[in-house]
Amino acid sequence: MMDEERVACAYLLKVAEPPAKALVGFAGEVGMVDAAKLVKAGDVPSAVADETSARKHFDGAEQDLAVAAEVGARLVVPGDEQWPAWSLLPLTNAGARGLRWACPPLGLWVRGKGKLADSLQRAVSVVGARSATGYGEHVAAEFGFGLADRGMTVVSGAAYGIDGAAHKGALRAGGCTVAVLACGIDRAYPAGHSLLLDRIAQDGLVITEYPPGTPPGRHRFLVRNRLIAALGAGTVVVEAGQRSGARNTAASAAALGRVLMVVPGPVTSPMSIGCHELLREGLATSVSSVAEVVESVGLFGEDLVTKPEAVARPTDGLDHESLRVHEALEMRAGHSAERIAEVSGVPLQRVRAVLPALELTGLADRCDSGWRRVKA
Repeated sequence: MMDEERVACAYLLKVAEPPAKALVGFAGEVGMVDAAKLVKAGDVPSAVADETSARKHFDGAEQDLAVAAEVGARLVVPGDEQWPAWSLLPLTNAGARGLRWACPPLGLWVRGKGKLADSLQRAVSVVGARSATGYGEHVAAEFGFGLADRGMTVVSGAAYGIDGAAHKGALRAGGCTVAVLACGIDRAYPAGHSLLLDRIAQDGLVITEYPPGTPPGRHRFLVRNRLIAALGAGTVVVEAGQRSGARNTAASAAALGRVLMVVPGPVTSPMSIGCHELLREGLATSVSSVAEVVESVGLFGEDLVTKPEAVARPTDGLDHESLRVHEALEMRAGHSAERIAEVSGVPLQRVRAVLPALELTGLADRCDSGWRRVKA
C-alpha cells in the first residue's frame, strides 16, 4: 500500500467525525487519494461537504502517523491484506438498507503485534454494564477465559466492569482479545485500564477509528459500539441496565444481523433489566455457558453443545398401569393384591399379572403380609 494512500486516509479520518457515511461512499468511488484532494479543495458533493467542511483545513496526517508509530500503532486501510472486510461487511449491507449509522470506518488505527483480519475470523463480542455486579464480572471473566481457551477472539470496549473482566479472562487463558476505543490510539481510557490496554496490545489488539489525540466523548462511545457489534460473529450481553451503552451495542448487533445473546440474571438486579427486556422482546437468545455461546456462533454442524444424559430411573420402562401399581406399593408394609387394586384403581386381574413382573425386575417383593415395594 502506497504511503500516499495511507496519508490520505489519515487526513480523512481527521476531518470527518464518524460515522461519515457520505465520505466513506465518496472515497470508495474516487479512491482515497483523490477524495482527500477534493475534500481539501472543497470540490465535493454537498453530503460530503456537510461531513468535512468544518475540519477540512486540518492537515495533520503525517503528524498523526508519527504519533501512532511512537506508541507502536499503525494505520490499516481498505486494500491492506489485514483489512477486516468480511467482519465489516454487515455495516456496509445495513448502510445500504438505509441505516445512517451503519457504515464501515475509513480506516483503523491498530496497536499490537497481531494480524487484524486473522484475529477476527472467529470472534465474539462480550459487553455489559460498567457498574457491574460481582456476579456479572465473574460470568464475564469466565466467558472471556472459556472463549479464548477455545480459540475465539474476545472483542470488547475496555471499559470498567463487564468489558474489563472479559478482556482479563481472555488474557488469563493466553488467548487473543481486541479492545475497541472511543478515543485516539495514544489515549488510555479509562485511565485505570492503562496497564490492561498495554497487556491487550502485547497479546491482542487495541483499535480505533479516531485519530491520535482525540479525547473520549459520550457520542463517540455510541458510535464505537457499532464496531464492537460488527466485529464479533455474535454479541453476548452479560449485564445491562434499562438504558445503557450495552443495550445500544445489543441493538446494533441485532440490526446488523449478528447473533445476539444475553446472560440471564437475578430478577431483582437493576443490572439485568436490559438483558431480560431483550429476551422478552425476542431480540436475543439466552446463554448460560461458554459452550452455548460457541454453539450459537460456530459453524453449522460444529461446536454443538453436548447435553447431559438424563439419569435413568428403574421405573422408566413401566407402562402406565404398571407404574400405578408400583406407586400403590409401600416399603414398610405388605398389602394384598385386592388392596393394591383399590389404591391404584387398576383392575384386580391386571394387578395380579403386574406384581410378579415387578418382582422379576426387582421393583416389588412378596412377603408374609402381601406385596411391598423394594427400595431402588
